[in-house]
Amino acid sequence: MASIDLNSDLGESYGAWSMGDDGAMLSVVSSANIACGFHAGDPAGIYRTVKAAVANGVVIGAHVSYPDRVGFGRRDMDVTTDELIADVIYQIGALKGIASAAGASVRYVKPHGALYNRIANDAKQGQAVIDAIKAIDSSLVLMGLANAPILDLARRSGLSVVSEAFADRAYTPQGQLVSRREEGAVLHDADAIAARMVQLAREGTLEAIDGSIIKIDAQSICVHGDSPGAVAIAKQIRQRFEAEAIAIRSFAVTQQGV
Repeated sequence: MASIDLNSDLGESYGAWSMGDDGAMLSVVSSANIACGFHAGDPAGIYRTVKAAVANGVVIGAHVSYPDRVGFGRRDMDVTTDELIADVIYQIGALKGIASAAGASVRYVKPHGALYNRIANDAKQGQAVIDAIKAIDSSLVLMGLANAPILDLARRSGLSVVSEAFADRAYTPQGQLVSRREEGAVLHDADAIAARMVQLAREGTLEAIDGSIIKIDAQSICVHGDSPGAVAIAKQIRQRFEAEAIAIRSFAVTQQGV
């Protein structure tokens, strides 16, 4: 049976402000990218999400970000190498502490938003994130954009990696994500998205925004927790996968055989 990881960005509520439905999403996904407080998430909310992930048997990852709560981590920042290393270490450390209190562990790191997009091709900031991960826990896996240079950079630096595709985002013919500023960048049709993801899991290809077919080598699929209809999209993907005999299994389980 073919298998692939299904992940979502969770723990992003803050105080009285609610973002997404973590409880529902955790009943569907196999890995959870949990906010660490820099772009979203408060300690109590992060703790609740971590405990819910543990209860659902979902693997936990640190969703690290630029320090940008106002912009939800989607504004690019020209930070120094030392600052970025310290920020990433701080965030991973915070989530590790919360996970430990919940009887779990952090297994991987997925940068968020602008940081994710920046390090996909920016070797300087990418190396800073890699160095931060190695400094705090070199066993952590780095999740990054499929086909992006950051994955090879991390491998050369001694980190394990997992490549990721996005269920609810459109792609350029070059295999990059279409900017959220452009029309059609975010996809909403759950049936169409599920069909795309079956194609990805089976054939390793997707249709780009111009209609061309592109190769995407991905071991994990992300459904953004803050997207409208996110839970419905994730459930539809899971239902289609089950019908197609495609198992949803965290890459952490697949890689380590546990």
